[in-house]
Amino acid sequence: MLSMAPGHTDRIFDISWDVYQPNKLVSCGVKHIKFWSLCGNALTPKRGVFGKTGDLQTILCLACARDELTYSGALNGDIYVWKGINLIRTIQGAHTAGIFSMNACEEGFATGGRDGCIRLWDLTFKPITVIDLRETDQGYKGLSVRSVCWRGDHILVGTQDSEIFEIVVHERNKPFLIMQGHCEGELWALAVHPTKPLAVTGSDDRSVRIWSLVDHALIARCNMEEPIRCAAVNVDGIHLALGMKDGSFTVLRVRDMTEVVHIKDRKEAIHELKYSPDGTYLAVGCNDSSVDIYGVSQRYKKFGECVGSLSFITHLDWSSDSRYLQTNDGNGKRLFYRMPGGKEVTNKEEIKGVHWASWTCVSGLEVNGIWPKYSDINDINSVDGNYTGQVLVTADDYGIVKLFRYPCLRKGAKFKKYIGHSAHVTNVRWSHDYQWVISIGGADHSVFQWKFIPERKLKDALHIAPQENLADSNSDESDSDLSDVPELDSEIEQETQLTYRRQVYTEDLPQLKEQYKEKQKSGTSKRRERAPGNSIRLHFVHGYRGYDCRSNLFYTQIGEIVYHVAAVGVIYNRQQNTQRFYLGHDDDILCLAIHPVKDYVATGQVGRDPSVHIWDTETIKPLSILKGYHQYGVCAVDFSADGKRLASVGIDDSHTIVLWDWKKGEKLSIARGSKDKIFVVKMNPYVPDKLITAGIKHMKFWRRAGGGLIGRKGYVGTPGKNDTMMCAVYGWTEEMAFSGTSTGDVCIWRDIFLVKTVKAHDGPVFSMHALEKGFVTGGKDGVVALWDDSFERCLKTYAIKRAALAPGSKGLLLEDNPSIRAISLGHGHLLVGTKNGEILEVDKSGPITLLVQGHMEGEVWGLATHPYLPICATVSDDKTLRIWDLSPSHCMLAVRKLKKGGRCCCFSPDGKALAVGLNDGSFLMANADTLEDLVSFHHRKDIISDIRFSPGSGKYLAVASHDSFIDIYNVMSSKRVGTCKGATSYITHIDWDVRGKLLQVNTGAKEQLFFEAPRGKKQTIPSGEVEKIGWASWTSVLGLCCEGIWPVIGEVTDVTASCLTSDKTVLATGDDLGFVKLFRYPAKGKFGKFKRYVAHSTHVTNVRWTFDDSMLVTLGGTDMSLMVWTNEMEGYREKRPCDSEESDIDSEEDGGYDSDVTRENEISYTIRALSTNIRPVFGIKPHLQQKEPSVDERPPVSRAPPQPVKLQTNNVGKKKRPIEDLVLELVFGYRGRDCRNNVHYLNDGDDIIYHTASVGIVHNIATGTQSFYQEHNDDILCLTVNQHPKFINIVATGQVGDSADMSATAPSIHIWDAVNKQTLSILRCYHSKGVCSVSFSATGKLLLSVGLDPEHTITIWRWQEGAKIASRAGHNQRIFVAEFRPDSDSQFVSVGVKHVKFWTLAGRALLSKKGLLSTLQDARMQTMLAVAFGANNLTFTGTISGDVCVWKDHILCRIVAKAHNGPVFAMYTTLRDGLIVTGGKERPSKEGGAVKLWDQELRRCRAFRLETGQVTDCVRSVCRGKGKILVGTRNAEIIEVGEKNAACNILVNGHVDGPIWGLATHPSRDFFLSAAEDGTVRLWDIADKKMLNKVNLGHAARTVCYSPEGDMVAIGMKNGEFIILLVSSLKIWGKKRDRRCAIHDIRFSPDSRFLAVGSSENSVDFYDLTLGPTLNRISYCKDIPSFVIQMDFSADSRHLQVSTGCYKRHVYEVPSGKHLMDQAAIDRITWATWTSILGDEVMGIWSRHAEKADVTCACVSHSGISLVTGDDFGMVKLFDFPCPEKFAKHKRFLGHSPHVTNIRFTSGDRHVISAGGDDCSLFVWKCVHMPH
Repeated sequence: MLSMAPGHTDRIFDISWDVYQPNKLVSCGVKHIKFWSLCGNALTPKRGVFGKTGDLQTILCLACARDELTYSGALNGDIYVWKGINLIRTIQGAHTAGIFSMNACEEGFATGGRDGCIRLWDLTFKPITVIDLRETDQGYKGLSVRSVCWRGDHILVGTQDSEIFEIVVHERNKPFLIMQGHCEGELWALAVHPTKPLAVTGSDDRSVRIWSLVDHALIARCNMEEPIRCAAVNVDGIHLALGMKDGSFTVLRVRDMTEVVHIKDRKEAIHELKYSPDGTYLAVGCNDSSVDIYGVSQRYKKFGECVGSLSFITHLDWSSDSRYLQTNDGNGKRLFYRMPGGKEVTNKEEIKGVHWASWTCVSGLEVNGIWPKYSDINDINSVDGNYTGQVLVTADDYGIVKLFRYPCLRKGAKFKKYIGHSAHVTNVRWSHDYQWVISIGGADHSVFQWKFIPERKLKDALHIAPQENLADSNSDESDSDLSDVPELDSEIEQETQLTYRRQVYTEDLPQLKEQYKEKQKSGTSKRRERAPGNSIRLHFVHGYRGYDCRSNLFYTQIGEIVYHVAAVGVIYNRQQNTQRFYLGHDDDILCLAIHPVKDYVATGQVGRDPSVHIWDTETIKPLSILKGYHQYGVCAVDFSADGKRLASVGIDDSHTIVLWDWKKGEKLSIARGSKDKIFVVKMNPYVPDKLITAGIKHMKFWRRAGGGLIGRKGYVGTPGKNDTMMCAVYGWTEEMAFSGTSTGDVCIWRDIFLVKTVKAHDGPVFSMHALEKGFVTGGKDGVVALWDDSFERCLKTYAIKRAALAPGSKGLLLEDNPSIRAISLGHGHLLVGTKNGEILEVDKSGPITLLVQGHMEGEVWGLATHPYLPICATVSDDKTLRIWDLSPSHCMLAVRKLKKGGRCCCFSPDGKALAVGLNDGSFLMANADTLEDLVSFHHRKDIISDIRFSPGSGKYLAVASHDSFIDIYNVMSSKRVGTCKGATSYITHIDWDVRGKLLQVNTGAKEQLFFEAPRGKKQTIPSGEVEKIGWASWTSVLGLCCEGIWPVIGEVTDVTASCLTSDKTVLATGDDLGFVKLFRYPAKGKFGKFKRYVAHSTHVTNVRWTFDDSMLVTLGGTDMSLMVWTNEMEGYREKRPCDSEESDIDSEEDGGYDSDVTRENEISYTIRALSTNIRPVFGIKPHLQQKEPSVDERPPVSRAPPQPVKLQTNNVGKKKRPIEDLVLELVFGYRGRDCRNNVHYLNDGDDIIYHTASVGIVHNIATGTQSFYQEHNDDILCLTVNQHPKFINIVATGQVGDSADMSATAPSIHIWDAVNKQTLSILRCYHSKGVCSVSFSATGKLLLSVGLDPEHTITIWRWQEGAKIASRAGHNQRIFVAEFRPDSDSQFVSVGVKHVKFWTLAGRALLSKKGLLSTLQDARMQTMLAVAFGANNLTFTGTISGDVCVWKDHILCRIVAKAHNGPVFAMYTTLRDGLIVTGGKERPSKEGGAVKLWDQELRRCRAFRLETGQVTDCVRSVCRGKGKILVGTRNAEIIEVGEKNAACNILVNGHVDGPIWGLATHPSRDFFLSAAEDGTVRLWDIADKKMLNKVNLGHAARTVCYSPEGDMVAIGMKNGEFIILLVSSLKIWGKKRDRRCAIHDIRFSPDSRFLAVGSSENSVDFYDLTLGPTLNRISYCKDIPSFVIQMDFSADSRHLQVSTGCYKRHVYEVPSGKHLMDQAAIDRITWATWTSILGDEVMGIWSRHAEKADVTCACVSHSGISLVTGDDFGMVKLFDFPCPEKFAKHKRFLGHSPHVTNIRFTSGDRHVISAGGDDCSLFVWKCVHMPH
């Protein structure tokens, strides 16, 4: 999917691509038309502007033309013509009613409408001609055109009544009827002529129609008075009876459709009528449950009535002798009547011999099979029996026509099904000669005609027929059990019953962990124990998964062998007997395929959203990971012949098949495979779009069609002989395929037809492989057979027997002729995999070498390592005891079969005896060398779960069982000497102490008990003492020493086994989730830290260290594998990526604290649309207040003097020119407070680019001029520049957004050209809340983005196409930055709160590794803030503490301590020389600086001081150009530092914290002042584009004002103080604090005499400036209802207008402060300035949508005719002044974040200055005046 967007709130009728403009489309519908542009993955609409040109109305159709013109047809019959998005003209009365269709062609346009006319127009939409179809010879009243298509001189027309006409232009009154059907209304009536190929239909459209089945044409049509519901033709074909909806029926003559009779005996609809076979009677069934019988020759006189039914009549059938009638009714009852009287027959015997003339009833023994077995639904509408062909056709509510055998007696019979109708199929009938079936659709008004192909002809027909036409549309199996299906082979049956579902999937763990962590927050106060220094590495795996997999064993090109077991992909080198492992999977691998050309392997695994990994056998790195379309698991994969595609099959209920382009990771096609299990998928080697699947009763041939696959069943010929297929291969042409069945045959297919079968094996053929000149097959019979290329002759067979085993074998065959599950060829050998888990190599001449083996099916639990040799013993439920060599020969030394399976074993201390506990409660002791019995006992009934010799001489043997006892035997005397009782549950583990006196016991109830030997007396030992006792072994999982081994999610998983090294330092554990973990011992305190390893798939049942701790041996319960790991001591560590190690390092201790980091982490970004009032206003909004009638409404003509002007204008004399537009010219501000890495050089350092609010700013260093990117509709949070020379000056910016619904307010990323500001792509993304980091890849083609959503999703885009490649949750806490490695398109690093992760993009999957700290002593995971890169896979991350961590791959290799004194917020990697710049938070000092330049390895640095005069410098962004470093700070400065001379040049200044409340423009010059929360007042020069001065006030400032001459400045403070400065010297002239809370506005009177000070204490104070700087208050205004917002003096300085926080405006006299109430007097005042947002004169500035948000500020131009406003949505709007009408017209200008706090015109109305609340930025807009 490329893009999607909400279309409209109401119905959309038409949508069209604009073929003349790329990426544009138009949609129209109910009262709207929208013009869309597709950019990236974003569809952005603009609504068509109807304006004054035409009425807003519903648009029904449209067509696009050149020059941005769009023509559209409207509901009233007009044509609306659009240019761009504006309506430019209308063509009125083009049609007299709605225009339904418009079609563009080379000559022009055709339109068709409800008035039945077609109009042709030329290319400029001038009329050419009209064709009125109602006037033609085919026309009729009410004809309505729904579709029209014009090509050349032919026009196609589709009408509402299901007709298609073709009109040739020069014979326009003779339209040719191509197609017709019934019109509106349901279609129920169907009858066939008894002797001719005719069908009759009748519908609710009141027409009856006769169709020819030979010519496929309508022969006759007759319109009746009433809707028709049923029809019948008499046996002689003369009369046609029609049953009507009103209860009447009519009989017509067939030949001329004249009426014979019309009879109305009933009031309700007639549902069914039928003539008797002898033609004398007509039976009529009605909705009122009765059937009436009429005599035909007696002019349809009524003879009888059948009244047995309790529900409406649905079907009738006559007996052949016309003496009986059977009926079905709505209750599903079947009744019989004697004819013609209508008496009900109740005696079943009487009916038994009756032969029925027709069968259309749905109930009755003969048609039982049409109903499913177990449900009583009533959804079959019609059936019709074909006695001669012995088939039955049915029609149901689901649009399906089915073919059954007739009679079909058992419920749930097999059928073939045919699709075509859309909804209810209401009726179905055979033609008189059974050649055709006619079916009719209720809602689709269609009549379908099907050809019947009898079975004997089917094969020929199919062979001659073109491939698709006549094959069954689709015939699916029903669920009836066919008796002749062969019994499933036991092995296959076993396999189909395997379930791969898990209670808990590995994918669920992170979430579970979070949930449990929440619960346990309180409990974990102790510092958790560190992970151990040792680690283990997988060394060898004994085992191969053959018991439920097939064809999963191959040679690579260099002759290594690749296969899988558990969750491991294994590459086995048979010369060196070594293995290498792919450990990327986290659960059972179920299938494996090898790439045809390269040594790549695809493996599919179990999982909730299971993945397929494609990996390279040489590097063992994943190339691509495919997921997202399967459920539960992937059971089959196959590469295409060219290796580009991959097919996979899932084990979900419909066994979904997916075709992938695996390199890109894209799904190409998907389809549902089959209900039953599919075993194989094979891609056609000749045609990449074809494949086959084979499985249980399933062989299907698929062809790719776009995003889907079309599957056809293999055609077997004899029905019901659908064999189960176990394997399949393609032959030597694309048509030929071969499959092996569960009965031992090989089927040979051509196309989809079974050509022949060959008997190949006894029992199922499990595996098959195609060679150049033949085939090789393997079966359950243990035989490998070689065949010629057509399966004519078997050339050679090899039996897999022990006798043939060659001396070099690595083990022993357990039995002769093991079931063969995989065969592959190469390197002169046959490679064979068996069900018993053996891999054998068969030489062509016969000898067999065994290479690998594991246990057979059944769980493996018993494991013991030898006391002094590198060997171990295992015992399993497969009833074998085996001895394995762990030294380099890696083989099975001995095996012995047992009478029962076993669960435990143990070597005696001298290594001579081996004790084995069996599952029936017995145990035996065997000679450890020969495995012969020494002695055996049977004292218990339940499983023996653990068995242990006492240490030293091995005097005692303790035997634990599941019936909760431990028996102690004396080994020498072979007697039981004691029993330990007292456990409440089964015993799981036992250990002896060193003296051989004490037993430690674990039970299933999690009890830890102690018993004394030899009697078995129970002891109580305090938990603190347990570890002081010397234990001979430790396999316990309970107790204080092991508390830390239980995971956070202990409730869903059990720790099943543990084992302690002999030096008692490292405890290895195995658990139910397949993890092997290493802990430091003793593991005290909850949730100890560990190292964890994934290789086993589910339960790890046992773990044991070898005698010298050099190896760890682990057993997988259900994966039947024995894994050998080498122990790597601390310090000893090859420098290589550790295999599957993962440490659990989410440390509880926090990563440090810094106020700036905390603010950035906790900031909540709101989108504009949701912003609320910045001021705490209350009351009724102005546009909702009731207006009081003014006293002074003067008559329009009056002798009274004219009203004075509202506003004193100061550029009198010039002609006043209104302002028509505002253009953004300058922005003072930079978003450094919570964003990072967002200042960059462009154009070789001439320009810089950065952002504030929602604008991207390109700033020229030399001139200070700025240009802007203004396409974002909300705040920009991040910015990056593409470094690749191909994409020069390409910038990506990410913005805040709302929920990720792909709508206009969703977060998005814009990619744009910094020079011409063109948008290249917009990516709407699923990062709800916003995008906080973006980064381009090395080639510049990929873009990485990080979201602020709770999962902090990371997404990779191919930005040019707008395609999302991959996406994954990043971390549960905030990620600050993620960056691609500068040399890579697949590797990137993310850093955040206690987080650093190293990511790889593989196909469409993202793989991550957490940073590993364990190699450095006491390193702890801190909050990481920034990232940079070095050569050789080095990564540098800056931390909150000021350190920089250096990582090699994902392992921490050193720490640069205190690179800065405070957090390292920014790092930059210079691509040309590898030098790294860091920026941090520091106090400037002699040697230190907040910016440092380092060498490539971060060993040496040079510090730079930023001469900003701040107490601390906090750097948020660094970038390096030629000899210059560019720095962005938290204080909104952008500074350029010279590398040679360390000189600082401040390029950009801005307020540090907002809102900027105060704004004042100089009375005569292009200066302005701003005052903000950051405690500064700043003076800005528009012409020089810079800050001239700033004054630090020490307190937040709220308002500022120039005196009328510009020589003084008054500043109002948040603490209630105000200050007056002299402009010339910046000296304080006077200051005063008469109020406690904030001063909101301060004003000099126009005569410079008074100062008015308005505050939030609901007051305005007056001061007389002529009394000098003492500033004593002379008076104040009384009864102000709320806080003051703005104030304006009148021109004569005698009045003051005050707008207040309750939406009321008051006027006061100056200086008395008296409230002026006289409206007439107020209306006569001329004001010196107007900044009020209240008053009738500005009523029009309040918008409809201001429920929550308000207009915050306003200013009228000096000319008095324009007005600008700012509001809480961040919009600046331009109105005319005055604007008393509500919702006045205006222009809007975007750019600010939410809340514009103040706005002013500069002198001469040259500019507008707007001040931002949230963005702390000042925007300078240039005023564009209208020309004279």
